[in-house]
Amino acid sequence: MDTEQIDEQRKRKAHERLFAYRESWPELPLEAWADTYATLHMWTQVVGKVRLALTPHVNHWWEVPLYVSARGLNTSAIPFEGGIFEMEFDFIDHRLDIRSSDGSGRTVELKPRTVADFYAATMHALSSLGIRAKIWTMPVEVPNPVAFTQDVVHAAYDREYAHRFWRVLIAADTAMKEFRAQYVGKCSPVHFFWGSFDLAVTRFSGRRAPERANADAITREAYSHEVSSAGFWPGAGLGRPAFYSYAAPEPAGFASRPVKPKAAFYHPEMKEFLLPYDDVRSASNPQATLLEFFESTYAAAADLGGWDRAALEKAA
Repeated sequence: MDTEQIDEQRKRKAHERLFAYRESWPELPLEAWADTYATLHMWTQVVGKVRLALTPHVNHWWEVPLYVSARGLNTSAIPFEGGIFEMEFDFIDHRLDIRSSDGSGRTVELKPRTVADFYAATMHALSSLGIRAKIWTMPVEVPNPVAFTQDVVHAAYDREYAHRFWRVLIAADTAMKEFRAQYVGKCSPVHFFWGSFDLAVTRFSGRRAPERANADAITREAYSHEVSSAGFWPGAGLGRPAFYSYAAPEPAGFASRPVKPKAAFYHPEMKEFLLPYDDVRSASNPQATLLEFFESTYAAAADLGGWDRAALEKAA
């Protein structure tokens, strides 16, 4: 092979890597899919509440979330009358698949349709499989909630942006799992909370946290122990997608602790460090940049909080 052929081969491989990078970390401007985001938020709450209604309670509400899958977001196995079933948002073929261990299944199409229509179709599909799930139809963690049965406002579904959102979740999930693997202390799975609509992973110090004044039962359970939590929000309260990291309780000096990369900053109202998604996707190595953010913000929480890092972290 001559020099010219080698150079051409290198260019082709570089182009393939660039294409793969763009596919893995696609553009996700909030304004381009805000209506789809809002509708999908409600749809995931419908499915998440079915899982909540039928799954035994786990500490810190770990029975609640969804999980990134090879096609979208999945509930994992839900027990029901001697068998199991699962529900999966498929962002490739754009449908909600319901599959039962008895071999039966149903499909609900993901398309522009109201939350009320999606709710009715989903509950009918479950009922036709003999699955009965009584859920509270009022959405949570959103301003001015409207019951699923009455919501005819949220009805957008853009296939392209639903797919992009899922591709971002895959990239974030991969990085978070690598981050999680370095910790031998108690750590949550990487999971998607449909209430707050974010992907998260949480490390625990092993110590109980002080009681939170005036906290509701959900918050008390979620933050019963000291944590350092990291994740991804497609909106993040900033009008743009971002990664986040916070400590609860927050140790003194956390907000002023230097962290990496340079684009990361502490948001005083949200009380957490943020790293805009676009700064990650534009980096020469997005995953390494994201891991740098997770590790440096965790170190700030652990060092200032007096965690026993030697006992909690995997040896180098």
